[in-house]
Amino acid sequence: RLALTQAAEAGPEVAVSNFAFSPGSVTVAAGATVTWVNHDEEPHTVVSASGDFRSGALDSADKFSFRFDHPGTYKYVCSIHPHMTGTIVVK
Repeated sequence: RLALTQAAEAGPEVAVSNFAFSPGSVTVAAGATVTWVNHDEEPHTVVSASGDFRSGALDSADKFSFRFDHPGTYKYVCSIHPHMTGTIVVK
């Protein structure tokens, strides 16, 4: 039973590739962890517009994870490439 609970809390991965977040919008349950993985050769960041989370510069193959405990809509951007945006919706 514990393994099922842990699996239910695990969230999706967001690929950072071709200077975009894919998928651009993700919906998860409260308590889920979302992981971003940089597949580009250039560094990228994952920075919440509201200041809730902020990664350092992610080099190729680096990962950043954040657990979303509270419902809401979280918009984020790559601070190095501001045209790169995404949204996490937490139910």
